[in-house]
Order: sequence, then structure tokens, then C-alpha cells
Amino acid sequence: MENYQKQSAYRVMCSEVNRCVGQRINLQGWVHRIRQLGKIAFLHIRDRSGIIQCVLEGEWAQKSLSLESVVAVKGEVVAAEKSPGGFEVIVQSLEVLNQSESPLPFEVNKDRLNVNLDTMLDHRVLSLRNQQEQVTFKVQSVLAGAFRDYLTGQGFMQIFTPKIVAAGAEGGANVFSIEYFEQKAYLAQSPQFYKQMMVGAGYERVFEIAPVYRAEEHNTSRHLNEYTSLDLEMGFIASEEELMNLEEDMLRYMLQAVRVNCREELKIIKVEVPEIGSIPRLTVAEAQQILQEQYGKSSPKGDLDPEGERLICHYFEEKENSAFVFLTRYPREIRPMYAMPAADNAEETASFDLLFKGLEITTGGQRIHNHKQLIESIKGRGMNPESFSNYTDVFKYGMPPHGGLAIGLERLTSKLLDQTNVRLSSAFPRDRHRLTP
Repeated sequence: MENYQKQSAYRVMCSEVNRCVGQRINLQGWVHRIRQLGKIAFLHIRDRSGIIQCVLEGEWAQKSLSLESVVAVKGEVVAAEKSPGGFEVIVQSLEVLNQSESPLPFEVNKDRLNVNLDTMLDHRVLSLRNQQEQVTFKVQSVLAGAFRDYLTGQGFMQIFTPKIVAAGAEGGANVFSIEYFEQKAYLAQSPQFYKQMMVGAGYERVFEIAPVYRAEEHNTSRHLNEYTSLDLEMGFIASEEELMNLEEDMLRYMLQAVRVNCREELKIIKVEVPEIGSIPRLTVAEAQQILQEQYGKSSPKGDLDPEGERLICHYFEEKENSAFVFLTRYPREIRPMYAMPAADNAEETASFDLLFKGLEITTGGQRIHNHKQLIESIKGRGMNPESFSNYTDVFKYGMPPHGGLAIGLERLTSKLLDQTNVRLSSAFPRDRHRLTP
């Protein structure tokens, strides 16, 4: 242990080797690749920053190593034109900190994992070591960080709300129930009630990055039962247009952060981040009309089905070169009880969805802020207002006009990287059949 601690104190990352020519350094990481060439072996070591080639000669070239073993190497850095990156390390000593079992369930060091999704997820930690898989979560981290940075710059405060709740925010049956001592509780579908409460508590602008839970029995490439929601709520708005303006500017900021901070990662997966101009905005009814006229596509009442979402995005990709589309004015009957009725049509709501490359990634809108109106809306859904009294009582004491939105982080990441399944953007996905690892 003493030897390991001494090594750790002087560790150099793979990405820093180019600054250490002529120096004796210590590297630590995973064995990414081994190539034997007579009495010489070329060892590629991988750490969180990248990969560097090490040259093993003499006794070190004969050392038994398996892929993905954890090693510590000491050696001298030299310039080498033929080496990846132009530098390599001439090994002077090598210690195996933890030998990996062999053979591996699949080859981790390929550019792209050549395994089916279930195998990848069954061995999730191993698959996450793949460089292409790591790109996903670097991009996702940057997206979440940029979401936070942008909103903080706009006067928002980050909040942290309960995930064990007494009632679902959306109503309906798609909640996970749990035993909570002597009573029944649920996993939160959304921080919706608490976001609104914090606005009403005088904080005005709040956001949260946290998991939410949906007990929906979907088993599709677009659904997860636990996902990360990027939520915000803001007070003193005039209409839902302010929210769409905010999201448009926020997404522009987030995608620019990905371009700047993930330049090398985007090259690995050969993905271009779309530019955001003015995102098209149209009502659901207008979208349905376009689908009917352009594609002969009928739609469910007041909404678009998955095929309709893909087609309307395709239409605006070709027409306006926009990967994003706002859909507005959803009917009251398919929106939650807190959705504000539209000012000019009480049967519609001041709400919207944002579609990205054919998939809904955002739901948002203005909320009801009048206590009496909110109670009537709850009753109109056939629900008992008493069940929501801890939420509705807040509206008795001065709630400003307000609204907000929520972005599914995994969906945003998945579509941005052109992935075929949203599970690929979840480190440890939870779906209809997967509860491990």
C-alpha cells in the first residue's frame, strides 16, 4: 500500500505526457491494447484523459498481462513520430495493481462495441470503458453543467426536492407506490408541485436536476422508467412564449458548450451539433394539418403519435433546416390539472412540447396561479382536491403568474448523438424489465 501511495502522488495523466519529454514519469490506468513484436511489446494504457503507448523491452516485454488489467508504469517519455500522438513511454518498471480475468465478455477496445444491447447492459461497467460509450457521458455531463450555468446566470436558484411523495404530480396511475412506514407513498413523477411551491415561497426562479420515476409499462427505444429531468420554473411571466424564448436561448447555450468542451469526443463519434436559429412554433392543430396535407397522415385527437412527431420534424428539417420544433396549444383534456387554459380558448392550454429530431424532449407551459381556478380544474379531472391540499393551500397566499418546463436529459443526449435507443444515454438504465446492475 505504501508503494501504491507513493506512485499515486506523482501520477501523470495520459493527456499530459506530451509535456514531459525527457522526464521519468508514473502512469496508472487500464491495459487497453497489447502488441507483441519479438522481444519488444507495445502496451497502450488508458486513463480518464486518453491513451498513451508504452514500450516494453527485455523482462518487461515478457510480463504476463491481460486486457483491462490495472497497472502502474514508470518510464521515460520520448518523442516518437510513428507512435499515436507523437510520444511514447519507455518502460523502466511495471506493476500490476489488479489483474483482469481473461477472456473478457466482449472486446472493450474496439472503436464501436460489437455486441447487442442486452449484453452491453448486463456488463455495463465494462461497456462504459469503451471510448465511444464514454463520449456519451462526457457530452451528457456538459449538457447538465451548461443547463445549470445558464440558469444561474439568469437569476435562477438550484433546489433539491423530495422524491418520496404523498401523491403524483400528474395524477393518473403511472406512479410507483412504496411502503413508507405505516402509510403508502410514491416515487415522484416530477418535481412539479415543489417547483411551484418554491416560486410561491418567493424564490421566483428555480431549477433542479434530478431523477423522476414513471410506472409506464412501455418497452420501447424511447422510454425509461427512471430518467434525469432538467426542470425549471419561473414566476411573473406574461405567457408561455417567455418560456419558449428562454428554452431556445438556453439550448443554444448548452449546445455551444458541447461544441467547445467536447470537440475531440465529437470527432470520435462523427457527430455534428446542430445550430439553433429561431425554432419554428406551431399549434398542434396546425401540425396535424401539415401531416394530413403533406403525408396523408392522420393523428390522434389533440396530439401527435410517434410517427407524426418524426414526420413533422422531417418537414421542418427540410423546410427551415431546423432540428427542433415547438408544438403549442395542447387540449386541456390531455394536459395536467395545473395547466393554464389559453387566454382565447378555454379548451386549449398555454402549453407546449419541444420536439428534437422526431422525439419529444420537453414539456412546458404556463400554470394556473389562482387558487379557486386550480381547485375547479382538479375537480374537473374527477380528482379530490383534498388529496392535494398541501400543494393547493400555497395558492391561497399570493402565487404569481408562473410557468416552467422539463427536459429529459437522456432523450436530449440520445438524439443529439444520433443514438437508436435512449438506454444508451443512461449509465444504468431502468426499464420495464431491467433493475440491475
